[in-house]
Amino acid sequence: QVQLVESGGGLVRAGGSLRLSCAASGRSARDDGMGWFRQAPGKEREFVAAIRWSGAGEWYGDSVSGRFAISRDTAKKTVFLQMNSLKPEDTATYYCALRPGRAISAILRDPHQYQYWGQGTQVTVSS
Repeated sequence: QVQLVESGGGLVRAGGSLRLSCAASGRSARDDGMGWFRQAPGKEREFVAAIRWSGAGEWYGDSVSGRFAISRDTAKKTVFLQMNSLKPEDTATYYCALRPGRAISAILRDPHQYQYWGQGTQVTVSS
């Protein structure tokens, strides 16, 4: 059984940083994709970043490119999202997700392509 548990959310001022973690259990195949998505109230779920467990490839949403960085620790089966230069518009619930099997970047950007989801962690950025 696959479980994803996010942590690291919180309240931060604009310009600050946070690092989110997603601990995975039950599956971590090399080609599996791990994604971070976010959802603000009244908005659709938005792609933030994705990576394969193998480390081959990283992808970012346009609104976070250059500010956020995704990484993974295969020994700890944990994926991280380092968020720098945070803005109030980054406020949302952040979810990590796992998509089994190899996929191209367009697939990894689509939340409907992910099979497993964590419970989410709230990030609030004050102005």
